[in-house]
Amino acid sequence: MDHEPFFKRGPSPYARLAFFGLLSLILMAVDARFNQLEPLRQLVGLALHPLQQIANSPLALSRRAGEFFVTQNQLAGENARLKQQQLVTAFQVQRNQSLQAENAYLQRLLASREKFGDSAIAVEIMSDRRDPFSRRIIVDKGSSNHVLPGQAVIDDTGLVGQVTRVQVLSSEVTLITDKGQAVPVEVVRNGLHAIAFGHGQDNTLELAFMATNMDIQNGDKLVTSGIDGTYPRGMPVAIVTQIERNAGYPFAKITCTPSAGVGRYRHLLVVSATAPAPKPAQKPASGKEKP
Repeated sequence: MDHEPFFKRGPSPYARLAFFGLLSLILMAVDARFNQLEPLRQLVGLALHPLQQIANSPLALSRRAGEFFVTQNQLAGENARLKQQQLVTAFQVQRNQSLQAENAYLQRLLASREKFGDSAIAVEIMSDRRDPFSRRIIVDKGSSNHVLPGQAVIDDTGLVGQVTRVQVLSSEVTLITDKGQAVPVEVVRNGLHAIAFGHGQDNTLELAFMATNMDIQNGDKLVTSGIDGTYPRGMPVAIVTQIERNAGYPFAKITCTPSAGVGRYRHLLVVSATAPAPKPAQKPASGKEKP
């Protein structure tokens, strides 16, 4: 026995399919011909836009995260490359400045060599003695280059030391700051003669046996007097930097700073005592010359 449904179902599925299919065709025809459904389409798209954003958010977040990490890696690599390039550039600038300074020094040294003539021998410092109580260096010229013991060693600004030992291919130079080194000097201002001794432990000289009432001042320039026959006369030696006078002692303590030094450049000149010293600039004579 068949039972009738309590509620009536309505049209059958096939009827519904046919109805909605026909409705779709009609709407497509109307839209294609008269474009009447565009406002409806815009309204539906606007309503569905938040849902599209939500649906695309995981992909967008993953893409942005990937771009962020890639950008960070690129920036870190670029930063490291720029830092390395900056270091290389700074090294090149410092090297160029050093080369320019050394070139200027060599030009001045060459001018000094021309003043001394052919007797001057250019040498290069090979090594520095590590003895803390001596101030000696080794240069790359010896007896094969006509270097002799006792010759003076200078740079572009003044006296550096004296050749004390000569070998075939090298020589030992004792600096004027060595404790056992003594240099006869003359004060340029007044012609006062004295003996400058090296301290040994620091880069200074001391004028020994100078009475407290001697006419010497801070800033006085000292040059070689030439009375010992070892150093050419008139070579700059040191500048007086400190004077201590004590009434209880017969002699003043006078400290001087050398005019030259070996800590700046590697090249020096070896000259003989018989070589002419650089002549100071002559002042123009006042008055007319007599015939």
